[in-house]
Amino acid sequence: MATKPIDSELVRSLAHLLDETNLTEIEYDTGSIRIRVARQGVPVTVQHAPAAAIAAAPVAQPAAAADDAASHPGAVTSPMVGVTYMAPEPGAAKFIEVGQTVSEGQTLMLIEAMKTFNPIRAPRGGKITRILVTDGQPVEFGEPLAIIE
Repeated sequence: MATKPIDSELVRSLAHLLDETNLTEIEYDTGSIRIRVARQGVPVTVQHAPAAAIAAAPVAQPAAAADDAASHPGAVTSPMVGVTYMAPEPGAAKFIEVGQTVSEGQTLMLIEAMKTFNPIRAPRGGKITRILVTDGQPVEFGEPLAIIE
């Protein structure tokens, strides 16, 4: 059985995509070829610190805030993994601002996935009370993006 040569350019492209999106692994499968590129875990350095310094560090707060926002009834969540863009092009006005009233179907932001810009539309009308992402921020599937009340 003859083996096919490795398409090093494809592997480089997939590795670059990992870096762009902050993913930990990506898989490409055409049926005849399957390539999986995974990022190695980052080594963790453990340093001993005084107990008072450890107790003072609020580590779980960002996760709790994200969980809080995701369970909010007005949360708009990401339908895909990608990178958020708050304006249609660099230097242009943002799609939304906190305090703005939006209508159902209005574009809130764009998510770039696989070099395609996907509009994220308001699932309902209301007032934008929180924007939970920033321009150029990588997002995961189901991550809360904004709150509409």
